[in-house]
Amino acid sequence: MQDANGKLPLLTPMSEVAGRMSIQQGAKYLEKPVKGKGLLLGGVPGVSPGKVLVLGAGVVGIQAAKMAAGLGAHVTILDINMDRLRYVNDIMPSHVVTEFSNEYNIRKHIKTHDLIIGGVLIPGAKAPKLITRDMLKEMDSGTVIVDVAVDQGGCIETTKATTHEDPIYIIEDVVHYCVANMPGAVPHTSTVALTNVTLPYVISLAEKGWEMACKENTALFKGLNIIKGKVVYQPIAEAFGWEEVHS
Repeated sequence: MQDANGKLPLLTPMSEVAGRMSIQQGAKYLEKPVKGKGLLLGGVPGVSPGKVLVLGAGVVGIQAAKMAAGLGAHVTILDINMDRLRYVNDIMPSHVVTEFSNEYNIRKHIKTHDLIIGGVLIPGAKAPKLITRDMLKEMDSGTVIVDVAVDQGGCIETTKATTHEDPIYIIEDVVHYCVANMPGAVPHTSTVALTNVTLPYVISLAEKGWEMACKENTALFKGLNIIKGKVVYQPIAEAFGWEEVHS
């Protein structure tokens, strides 16, 4: 997304919140009473910290890595974008390592990592399935998966949306946390963060109306998905199997 003038890039605040929450929730569900490994993510003197595997080095992935690294966990980030991996190497401490994302590396790391964060998002489209059901059998019992991409269908094949009231389920002894709208659990933080970046858009829409505002503002124009009942955004059409997109 861009700023109100359509020029400067903006970090998506809900992705920031969800990325940070993924570690907070994942650390909790690694506890034994909720069927996790019984592992303290940051470890203690004399006991090794937990290992966190982050799929995707976007906003979600980087925020998750920051939180995990801050707790003292060993973190591995996978992505197919080398520029993002170089950026991660530049800003993260030495116990955060990067590798190119492919099936071989994913299968290798899921065997040894305790918490897996699914942070691969394609704006407006379904997320790719990077971990298949058969891969769960290669994970240790009590491994925790937090699929932040659940709102786009999830990047784990076994993902199904859950709620804050009933957040987890277990398949092949692997704990799945797949809450849709994760930031809803921290509404104060989420509301203020979202308002900080959306207020200029709201003011523009209120003062000019949606048509004029979208004509003048590239960022708003790119946000149009449906106009008068007709889909105008290609990824939305593809997600639902529709070929026709109205211009």
